[in-house]
Amino acid sequence: MRNKILHLCLVSVIALSSANAQDRKITKANKSFADYNYYKAIDQYEALVENGNTSPETYQNLGDANYFNASYREAAKWYGMLADLGPDAIDKEHMYRYAVSLRTIEKYDESDQWIAKLNAAKQGDQRGRNFSSNRDYLKKIAERSGGYTIDSLSINSSESDFSPSFHKGNIVFSTARDTSIGSKNVHNWNKKEFLNLYTATPSSSGDFMDIGPFSGKLNTKLHESSTAFTKDGNTVYFTRNNGIDGRFRRDDDGVSRLQIYRATLKNGKWENLESMPFNADNYSVAHPTLNKAEDKLYFSSDMPGTMGQSDIWVAEIRKNGSLGTPVNLGPKINSESKETFPFITEDDILYFASDGHPGLGGMDIFATDVKNLENSDIVNLGEPINSIYDDFSLIIDNDTKQGYFASNRVNGRGSDDIYSFLELRPLDFECLKDIAGIVKDKKTGAILSNANVIVYDSKNEKISETISNTDGTFALEGRCNEGNYMVVGEKESYEKGAANFENKNGSPVERIELLLSQVEQAPTGTNLAKYLKLEPIYFDFGRSFIRADARIILEKVLAYMRKYPSAKVDVRSHTDSRANNAYNIALSDRRAKSTITYLIKQGIDKSRITGRGYGETQLTNECDDNTSCSKEKHQRNRRSEFVVVG
Repeated sequence: MRNKILHLCLVSVIALSSANAQDRKITKANKSFADYNYYKAIDQYEALVENGNTSPETYQNLGDANYFNASYREAAKWYGMLADLGPDAIDKEHMYRYAVSLRTIEKYDESDQWIAKLNAAKQGDQRGRNFSSNRDYLKKIAERSGGYTIDSLSINSSESDFSPSFHKGNIVFSTARDTSIGSKNVHNWNKKEFLNLYTATPSSSGDFMDIGPFSGKLNTKLHESSTAFTKDGNTVYFTRNNGIDGRFRRDDDGVSRLQIYRATLKNGKWENLESMPFNADNYSVAHPTLNKAEDKLYFSSDMPGTMGQSDIWVAEIRKNGSLGTPVNLGPKINSESKETFPFITEDDILYFASDGHPGLGGMDIFATDVKNLENSDIVNLGEPINSIYDDFSLIIDNDTKQGYFASNRVNGRGSDDIYSFLELRPLDFECLKDIAGIVKDKKTGAILSNANVIVYDSKNEKISETISNTDGTFALEGRCNEGNYMVVGEKESYEKGAANFENKNGSPVERIELLLSQVEQAPTGTNLAKYLKLEPIYFDFGRSFIRADARIILEKVLAYMRKYPSAKVDVRSHTDSRANNAYNIALSDRRAKSTITYLIKQGIDKSRITGRGYGETQLTNECDDNTSCSKEKHQRNRRSEFVVVG
């Protein structure tokens, strides 16, 4: 008994010691994660999983550590294991990160399902709204693809190269390459070397030469990246870590945030280095770009007022060089995720990278016209610019339509590479609004297929048109300009049905129910052309044969007579005023007989149809023998009408 008690005590001590060791490993992994040491945290968490740790926190942090290092395939694996623990294990933000990660491994259907779950769980999420208004985003991206040719560049290194900018005929770019011997300047986040600014000169072959550090004055032991130059090349805005004398300055969480600095070139040297007034210790400001007038500075930041992880902002640059209060570009561009790396062209086309809009993978590159943002679409550039990987930091020359962007796609030389491109066709920024709905019988509620659905604007101009599906549903695109619109439904044997809506910057999707009333039997004396809202049957000058356009109208008369087999119709044919009266009476009579013969051949009993010609005795306008009229006006008198007589 004594030995058994000693054995149990020993087992308990070992178990307690093992539990304490496991707790210490969890604490170390959590500390690495909290310190943004993701590279180390991944190893520590994976070791915990191998030892049987299956906690939601472990799976979530493993997913996040890989997600923030753009290892999306691994992130999808761990987010999937988190989701498998049950619906309560994965929160709304990780639903979205899981959806993005699934896109990068081309599991688009599964990704869309998680966006739909996010939509259901979090009403009002901008990313969910972006998806709801672009459910056919893959089709739209495919339609826009092929608008560019791309090439890799020899300036790329085995490290990270990105964020190019134009400067006096050269390009300046950010790179993690390290030319110093024995350097240990490595970031714990991803085990990559710190960033410096390099420059390269275009060669006659279209590639680059004379690659080297841009400025010993601007490059420090901190990160430097993302430059924007004035047109004369003598002022630069660039991104750098918050620091003093080459040493990091950190916030309460131990993070050295990004900031934008400005410097001017004098006598070949960069001087007058100054921090932008909206920089701060507790948030990042990065990736500057200047508009054509150089009176606006666009940038990315997570400053207070940001919707998500980072938003695109703009600040006025006053004539004295001071800067105004930054303004957020709003929810059409920004989302709860990342919008970053803006570039503004001379035409005020804003390019930016985002994982908050529907795309092909991680970050895709989008564009919009900020001159008319309210009525401009957010356009995904499509392949080959975008891919299932992260694509970002695009710049383009307004005149040559040549530019550069960065991507971490496979088959590159480093983790991020710079690619050149040529734009083959201009982007179309027409803003479209999705209009969807269903067509039903007003009396019975039955669904109506094959109904014609048309959208008109306030000027009665047709915007778009479609046919309702077998289940009565329809979907088409209208304009997103503010104003009043009308959706009209038409179907044979039904009166037109209409629904109005006002577009006031509301939902990107308009839901419409069109109710059509079935045509009832017309009373005696009714002109079927007016009752069925048909055009009259027109004839060519001096002819009595049934034209192709007339047969389309006659099909609707036939449908009515088949629906109401007791109806009797009198066909009344007419001519214009040209030629003499006797000729016109004979001609119109031939037209009436031609129309009657056509209807009988289509199966209508001859006892139900009568008719005769009236010549020029019942003109519809002023075009008599004494009036000179155009051919179009005379045409309106050469017609057949259908009057219900029983």
